[in-house]
Amino acid sequence: MFEAVIGLEVHVQLSTRTKMFCGCANHYGAPPNTQTCPVCLGLPGALPALNREAVRMALALGLSVDARIQPHSTFYRKQYFYPDLPKGYQITQGPVAIVEEGCLEIPGDAAVRGGEGLVPIRLERAHLEEDAGKSHHDLDGQNSHVDLNRAGVPLLEIVGAPDLRSAQEASDYLKALHRLVVALGICDGNMEEGSFRCDANVSLRRVGEPFGTRVEVKNLNSFRFVRQALEHEIDRQAALLARGESVAMETRGWDAGVGETRGQRTKEAAMDYRYFPEPDLPVLTVDPAEIEAVRATLPERPDRQVRRWQEAYGLGAGETQTLAQSPAFAAYFEALAQASGSGKGAAAWLLGEVSRILNERGIGIEAFPVTPEALAGLVRLVESRAVSFGAAKEQVFPALLAGEGSAESIVARKGLAQVSDRGAIELLVAQVLAENPGPVAQIKAGKASLKGFLVGQVLKAGRGQLDAKAVNEILAEALAKD
Repeated sequence: MFEAVIGLEVHVQLSTRTKMFCGCANHYGAPPNTQTCPVCLGLPGALPALNREAVRMALALGLSVDARIQPHSTFYRKQYFYPDLPKGYQITQGPVAIVEEGCLEIPGDAAVRGGEGLVPIRLERAHLEEDAGKSHHDLDGQNSHVDLNRAGVPLLEIVGAPDLRSAQEASDYLKALHRLVVALGICDGNMEEGSFRCDANVSLRRVGEPFGTRVEVKNLNSFRFVRQALEHEIDRQAALLARGESVAMETRGWDAGVGETRGQRTKEAAMDYRYFPEPDLPVLTVDPAEIEAVRATLPERPDRQVRRWQEAYGLGAGETQTLAQSPAFAAYFEALAQASGSGKGAAAWLLGEVSRILNERGIGIEAFPVTPEALAGLVRLVESRAVSFGAAKEQVFPALLAGEGSAESIVARKGLAQVSDRGAIELLVAQVLAENPGPVAQIKAGKASLKGFLVGQVLKAGRGQLDAKAVNEILAEALAKD
């Protein structure tokens, strides 16, 4: 039986206004080669200057994962040839990175760990570097084009320790990191545009034995592809080892079309890159006052936020993860829960009707037309049983969306107040029992499932304005009398 050993190298494109070492715009979607200058093109005599905001963003990540911030770190030249690397080398941080030894907790995969619970995943380091350009290949394979707009774009590479033990854990870790960098405001998290992507290192071993031969799967840009690529690669390596064959140390790519990894080249060693200190950049020295200034701006970490919601409101892990899908969605939920006084009610409406509207209209919560305070009025009415959920969903909520006033005024104007008067409900229950002697007899004979039919008839007779809980109680009492 083999155990997977996985570590992810995540490339986070920082949301700075300009590039890492020059004043060119850091903006996606501009016409090819319109956001370049002598610095990011590597022309002779052009000198780099470090982006201060990129440093601040690296500090924010490091402090959020309780990492050690290095007071002094250096930049190196990592040399390799590729058409979209105009300088012939990449400027990256060397043996010492600005951020080292952090940690992020994720739910452990019970299938491989033998139990549930949170497991710590170490972040070995996070270092600043510049991105390369982008190559575009014609469909006929005859021509390639290079767009250097992305050359010099600031990246924070987060190197995870080999602490992950399954493809599912890798996907969960990547999601947790994605939520964190978006919540910090240091990355837009757009995986389709390449703002957040990763390389996965995976090997197999028998439990307790040394690590096996590592294979790197490059440029995975979706949570689904990470999980699928690692599942395939684990199966591929397991089959090789089961046949007594060895695993080659190599770089592989993921072909989503056929669902398999494919060999690209043998894995480079550090010596192949001929690292040496960047002579045009001084040592990066971080002032302790700068660290404390960044610390004061940090938001609540998403994983801690969801655990707080679970404890305070009794919500499930799946619910809270969805509520934390973006900082704006989380903020809306926080405001709605506080204004309504019901975390469960707030979650139910956000994950139900509100999400349905967002999906139908193709908008984010930022464009949702109802404020948390206005929706809170509807949540309070339902939670206090002043209006039935059916009436709230079918009549009050659409009126709120249309801007027809507060939930309270809509209920009053439409006459939707829920009837909780015991006497009125007893009369309707008696009426329904008299009109349905057959089902009543069957219920008393033991066919309890028919009680739902009678409840429905009572609610229908009350035109959707009856308190369903009271109807159930009064009907049960009436059936038990005889």
